Amino acid sequence: MNNFIKKPLLAALFLFLGAGAFAQVPPPPPGGGHGGTENEGPGGGGAPIGGGLAILLSLGAAYGGGKIYRHWKSNNDDKLED
Repeated sequence: MNNFIKKPLLAALFLFLGAGAFAQVPPPPPGGGHGGTENEGPGGGGAPIGGGLAILLSLGAAYGGGKIYRHWKSNNDDKLED
């Protein structure tokens, strides 16, 4: 088959396969119903992000520090050889 047939067929295939990838229905709100004041907690999820955020920031700082060190070292090595 030539590209004239392959590309639209492949695009249609991806469109139809992607239709089944929708997210799940959210759980019901706490408190027994809408507008109730019983057992209402703060909105949003309960997943903590503090530990992961600290790990990402420390890894980013280490990566950036390494890049700066290598750049600084390469510039100073050129000056030492002269």
